[in-house]
Amino acid sequence: MVKRPDIDCEGAAVCPSDSGADDAARVDAWFDEYVLPLEASLMQFLEHNWRNASDISDLRQEVYVRVYQAALKRIPDRPRQFVFATARNLLIDRVRHESVIPIEAAADLEALDIAVDAPGPERTAIARDELRRLQAALDHLPPRCRQAVVLARIEDLSRSEIARRMGVAEITVSQYITQGICALADILCSEPPNVRRKK
Repeated sequence: MVKRPDIDCEGAAVCPSDSGADDAARVDAWFDEYVLPLEASLMQFLEHNWRNASDISDLRQEVYVRVYQAALKRIPDRPRQFVFATARNLLIDRVRHESVIPIEAAADLEALDIAVDAPGPERTAIARDELRRLQAALDHLPPRCRQAVVLARIEDLSRSEIARRMGVAEITVSQYITQGICALADILCSEPPNVRRKK
């Protein structure tokens, strides 16, 4: 069985020479009676939730230190719950401070409650529908406007590069792009004929 942690006099602990020596003795007795008997359960909890077995004894000692220091300020009403909440918080702190989360710690993604950014089937269907609408709208543009818009907005070419490809002046490219974007906005933002309001 592990003894209670040694807390030096430079930390928050009360030293025997201080006026709070009686409080420290009371915390020692509380720790021996309520915390140390939980060691087997605590070790099982740590082994179950932390895959690197070489860290377990260090984690246990860190839990003891945190519990002891907290008890010096105020002895918890429910020691068991307090010890396991402290252990859980310690594991969360350890995972957060790792620069890379080890695969062992992330084995059960649902337990870590990590939100997945992948779009769901509904969002995928909506995106495909929007792409079809955009393609249909592009198909309705005059050929030169469509070519200018595609080169500018999809292929991300400069106006001078577009002018060279199309064999026209840059001002003409600007006019094609403006006309094309306005026509696309009209097509995409207009209501379908079957839902137009009557005037």
